[in-house]
Amino acid sequence: MLAMRVHAPAPIGTAPLRADEVPEPGPGPGELLVRVHACGVCRTDLHVIEGDLAFPGHPVVPGHQVVGVVAARGAGVGEPREGERVGIAWLRSTCGVCTYCRAGRENLCESARFTGWTDDGGYAELAVVPAAFAYRIPEAFSDVEAAPLLCAGIIGYRALRRSAVKPGQRLGLYGFGSSAHVTLQVALHRGVEVFVATRGEKHRALARELGAAWVGAADDALPVKVDSAIVFAPAGELVPPALRSLEKGGTLALAGIHMSDVPAMGYEPHLFYEKNLTSVTANTREDGRDLLREAAEIPIRPRTEVFALRDANEALRRLKSDGIRGSGVLVP
Repeated sequence: MLAMRVHAPAPIGTAPLRADEVPEPGPGPGELLVRVHACGVCRTDLHVIEGDLAFPGHPVVPGHQVVGVVAARGAGVGEPREGERVGIAWLRSTCGVCTYCRAGRENLCESARFTGWTDDGGYAELAVVPAAFAYRIPEAFSDVEAAPLLCAGIIGYRALRRSAVKPGQRLGLYGFGSSAHVTLQVALHRGVEVFVATRGEKHRALARELGAAWVGAADDALPVKVDSAIVFAPAGELVPPALRSLEKGGTLALAGIHMSDVPAMGYEPHLFYEKNLTSVTANTREDGRDLLREAAEIPIRPRTEVFALRDANEALRRLKSDGIRGSGVLVP
């Protein structure tokens, strides 16, 4: 089968993903073999490919926003059955017995494995996933529409939870890529007023189109104080201004898996008045199920740009330069 693999970390501008012909994988006990119909491109894929995250030391197939149909089931798998549509997300497996797993915080499991990083992902014609970590995809979405929901959607959903924003309150979003453009739609549906600060007129135009109350450049001060904020951009320099934008008792959630260093801050202007600063680490399966259910009810309409699987290097190069409006999706 065709798989786009990275053999060693390198800048995306050097086109490090290779189109390799590799043997078709088979599902082990408890696993599903999925024929990939679509796979979203994500900034986390860039962090894997460019070495911001520790490289696994062997060729890896990136991609963790996978939509396809079950092609085969391993021993012991009852549901889903062959031909049913499923999704594969970033969190691939956990131990199920550690303190975190037993407390409902499986996203913090020390033994967790991740799609497209520790294990091969969806930049391929076929992918394997433990059946317990596959998601059923609502009929409300096409394959291409569903793909960005499996990371951009899920992580944005968890970030929204961590931000503690409530209906009728104000939310600031810093950065407006794939995840933020889904999160904004969920927040608006809940009656939250959203303010967006982001670089690139293409992203600002999309934020306005989707209903943001105010849109400005990444370094613009928000016109009002907000109750909660989320930093989606992997830019630590945005943390101090985001904290300044908060009302007393407000919460700032940092949604990235990787971020540049946060500069020094003053206690009184940034953290005093019981402001809360929290990070977001991966997701739980509950986050994924809840996001997919609510997204179908709204319904969320991700804006997507489709690329051929062999054009994965170009899609990621465009992503890094903020050249994709909404979410990029690879189609084998």
